[in-house]
Amino acid sequence: MARFKYTDKSQGLFLTVNLEEQIIPGSFEWTIDYLINKSEMSLFEKNYNNDEMGAAAYPPQVLLKIILFCYSRGIITSRKIERACKDNIVVKALAENCEPDHDTIAAFISTNNGAIKDLFTQILLQCYKLKLITGEMFAIDGCKLPSNASKEWSGTIADLTKKRDKLEKYISRVLFQHRELDKDEDAERKQKPFKKTMGDDKERRERTIRRLEKKLKRLNKFLQEANPKKGVSGTEVQSNITDNESARIKGPHGYIQGYNGITIADSGNQVIISAEAIGSGAEGASFPRMLDSLEKNMKTLTGKKKPLKNSLVEGDTGYFSEENLQEASKRKINVLIPDSQFRQRDPYFVEKKKQKVKTNRKFTVEDFTYDKANDSYTCPGGKVLEYKYHVTLRNNSGKKYQAKRTDCIKCVFTDKCTKKRGDKKHARTLYIIDKKYENPLSQEMRRKIDDPVNKELYSRRMQIIEPVFANMTFCKGMNRFTLRTQVKVNIQWQLFCIVHNIWKCMKPLGLKYGI
Repeated sequence: MARFKYTDKSQGLFLTVNLEEQIIPGSFEWTIDYLINKSEMSLFEKNYNNDEMGAAAYPPQVLLKIILFCYSRGIITSRKIERACKDNIVVKALAENCEPDHDTIAAFISTNNGAIKDLFTQILLQCYKLKLITGEMFAIDGCKLPSNASKEWSGTIADLTKKRDKLEKYISRVLFQHRELDKDEDAERKQKPFKKTMGDDKERRERTIRRLEKKLKRLNKFLQEANPKKGVSGTEVQSNITDNESARIKGPHGYIQGYNGITIADSGNQVIISAEAIGSGAEGASFPRMLDSLEKNMKTLTGKKKPLKNSLVEGDTGYFSEENLQEASKRKINVLIPDSQFRQRDPYFVEKKKQKVKTNRKFTVEDFTYDKANDSYTCPGGKVLEYKYHVTLRNNSGKKYQAKRTDCIKCVFTDKCTKKRGDKKHARTLYIIDKKYENPLSQEMRRKIDDPVNKELYSRRMQIIEPVFANMTFCKGMNRFTLRTQVKVNIQWQLFCIVHNIWKCMKPLGLKYGI
């Protein structure tokens, strides 16, 4: 017969725990403790006015250590952080045996926008002192993360109005059904007065009605106050009732309701120099602001008036626009941003399709003749493409010219000119981009990216920026936002980036102190 060890959960234990000894030198928690203790907290302390009256507050250093360490372990909600302060011995050590509640933690994060931006710069200074930042090359990109908002509450104003109308009809139908059920129950109770009826059923139905009416009230309030939300192209995009500053964004695994975390990382050790969260899937419009932030932070680090004079900033095709290139040129910043067709011009990709390109080459703008007097284009088949209207396409704007569909159907050049979807042939359309600048830089950038030397430089972009996002989202578990509105989400994104930069400091700090 099997024998088992004796167990007794009523047995008392006497444990001696020294909290200071739980922070092992050279570890990540030690790095957080070291860097936060060295940081200036005056901006955080400005929010407190309890010097004469009120209860004593938790020190901002303690709250920061708790939050940053919990974020690094994928604990990103205030309630789970509160529980970690009670259950996790390392968190208790960093908290110096304090146990702040979730309201205190949430309020601290969401009300310290300026102070956390300042802390981000202070941690950058520590990275620079540890020689982790070279300033030679930077890469910019965005990381799309879901937010604390539901996709089900998204839609255009017209879509949400339809949803409101359907909900009103559904509530009316449910109310009618419930009244009929109540009549049946009353009749049954009169016939059999001693029989117990399901009184809980009526209460459950009333709860359902209250819940539906609450949803309807919320929808009505939003539709009364909200205006159509405009996207980058100027057309209406989907609004969201829960957090209207978030956006419906196409991510790597489908559409999400969330924010886009934009970062600029240094090529030396992938330290994040600049960070901002935006409520849009399109990143191009944020490029000038990110350059402002990059220049400002690099000036603070290096003390130079023109810290980006000999640097290179790389971005993907989403940042390619004449406006962004002109902005970089005005600041005298060297950038490398390819256009969306640069892969098609690459000999490596074109080699296998060379024969197909020769036989199936489509007509381009150069094959059309412009008539200045009539403001129209003539196609190789002799048909006229008339001016329709002015259109905005992502980061550019221009004129749209279109042929008649009947002309394109009968044309002998249809296969070389228009796209065919199924059995339907479309009319040929031309988009002529506006020339807003005397010296356009788009064509020059196309020639620049086709140079083999620049292609090799551009191939390093993914090595700089993508591991940053992998470390934050996969390794650290910071893969979603728990706050609402862009201001608060931006605070949380800055904290995520601070965690990443502190992690980069862990090894060099250990070497510095011989750990």
